[in-house]
Amino acid sequence: MTSFKDRIIRASKLDIQLYEEVEADKEAMWQAMGVVVLSSVAAGIGAISTHGAMGIISGTIIAIISWYIWAYLTYWIGTRLLPEPQTSADPGELLRTIGFSSAPGIIRVLGIIPGLAEIVFLVAGIWMLVAMVIAVRQALDYASTWRAIGVCAIGWLVQGAIIFILVSLLGRG
Repeated sequence: MTSFKDRIIRASKLDIQLYEEVEADKEAMWQAMGVVVLSSVAAGIGAISTHGAMGIISGTIIAIISWYIWAYLTYWIGTRLLPEPQTSADPGELLRTIGFSSAPGIIRVLGIIPGLAEIVFLVAGIWMLVAMVIAVRQALDYASTWRAIGVCAIGWLVQGAIIFILVSLLGRG
């Protein structure tokens, strides 16, 4: 089995073969979840000056829930709404590839350095988005990167709406 550290580095390098590898490796689910946790803890540490220590715990929980929802939304959108003829995937494949697309987010830990948080979070966000598009393209066996971008955009909008509704409902309590 490929080492966890090696997979994180390859995912961050946007190695297409890595995304194919974890798509096929059913044993990589725990590693994918580990990447999501590491990335969210790094974000919490990077934002500790604004969110405090509790931000690490709540951020990690929210990241895991968001990863799960995002993967299932992407699966449904990519296989039901926007499939290509060769599209073949299951939710686990999306969970694994999307989990590894969080790897670039580990650099958010550098946000703890005064004056760097905004730029580090911006760079990490763009890098993670590019990784997500690659992960989706590979997991859904798309020939078109544009279709993968569309699936990610639609999923982002739907997830944003769901989160907005949940926050609104919980805020009324």
